[in-house]
Amino acid sequence: MIKVFIDGREGTTGLRIDVRLKLRGDVEILTLPEQLRKDPAARKEAINASDVTFLCLPDAAAREAVSLVENPHTVVIDASTAHRTAEGWAYGFAELSKNHREAIANGKRIANPGCYASGFVALVYPLIESGIVPRDYPFVCHAVSGYSGGGKKQIANYETMPRDPSLDTPRIYALGLEHKHLPEMVKVCSLSRTPVFNPYICDFYSGMSVSVPLFTDHLKMGTTKETVKKILCEHYGNAGFVRVSEEEGFIAANGLVGTNYMDLFVNGNNERILLTATLDNLGKGASGAAIQNMNIALGLDERLGL
Repeated sequence: MIKVFIDGREGTTGLRIDVRLKLRGDVEILTLPEQLRKDPAARKEAINASDVTFLCLPDAAAREAVSLVENPHTVVIDASTAHRTAEGWAYGFAELSKNHREAIANGKRIANPGCYASGFVALVYPLIESGIVPRDYPFVCHAVSGYSGGGKKQIANYETMPRDPSLDTPRIYALGLEHKHLPEMVKVCSLSRTPVFNPYICDFYSGMSVSVPLFTDHLKMGTTKETVKKILCEHYGNAGFVRVSEEEGFIAANGLVGTNYMDLFVNGNNERILLTATLDNLGKGASGAAIQNMNIALGLDERLGL
């Protein structure tokens, strides 16, 4: 029986992990009494008694939790931003490359990717690695997410009536062009220029679309829409959860809700290409990816429970 502790189980991601793992017969979830769930000694005991600990915490609390680990066999999967660019931590997106998958399989410290970043790196990483897109390309990334990505407080803002009328419309944020997902987008894709990233939060619960436009005259000479599509198809040809799909009409941000899948689309023409990734921000963008990483780290079928 796999012993799992979810530090921060009361949050949106923690609750989703808890629900998914309770459906499995091979997992025992270690829990703390309500009065002890923030107690460092009790958390330390649970963390070190576990085979896998998920950190679903603010960054500072996640760093504190890691400092409590003494059991060399405990696998830590951090869903916060705290360790996504940290040395010694595997970046938990197995489909990106053989090296990423091996780092997860052999590591004890795994950083779960950010939801927006997952869509961006899935689209951009293969193109950078193939050499058709230069590392200094002036990327622009437009993204739309359901309001659950903001956690319990934001969910309450949207679901408590009466509410601010501005919540009825899409709302752009991160107006200073700084966002907590940008560092991992830059590092994982080895970019030399930080993208312009404009995310929107919208009036639907979960789901996400991440779009990246490209001008072909800024790419390797001779690159066409079909070139880009072929690279993505070859890169993800054996990926269980990342698929290159076809869509000629509308791309819905909530089409993969409740799944751990990510769909990639290549649209446009041979002058201007539009790349789009869709995923569930609570699935492949959070709890689903975390469980997938657990499965890989423990040598299990990565699809187990997903």
